[in-house]
Amino acid sequence: QVQLVESGGGLVQAGGSLRLSCAASGGTFNMYAMAWVRQVQGKERDLVAGIWTSGANTYYADSVKGRFAISRDNAKNTVYLQMNSLKPEDTAVYFCASAINPRFWIPREFDSWGQGTQVTVSS
Repeated sequence: QVQLVESGGGLVQAGGSLRLSCAASGGTFNMYAMAWVRQVQGKERDLVAGIWTSGANTYYADSVKGRFAISRDNAKNTVYLQMNSLKPEDTAVYFCASAINPRFWIPREFDSWGQGTQVTVSS
């Protein structure tokens, strides 16, 4: 399984931007679909963005469409999440996750996870 390490979280004011990065190691990165999943304490994990192996196909949850953009650099074994127009309700721990040929863009289809990075959006 691939090992994943997220970075780039922090505190930002509403309307601001952050860019998360997820570095992968220990696997053939371009074989994996990648996703960003967020979790608020006490609530279920919510997959907000996904990207297929080549980067040609992406998925976004309705809650982030038009504000977030997922991308990947297979040469650098890294996936990114650009988050713009942030809202207080985007506050969560953001996890990077990987899977080979997930059937659906839902968290349980993904089997490798990073440790998460906290994103806090103040009003």
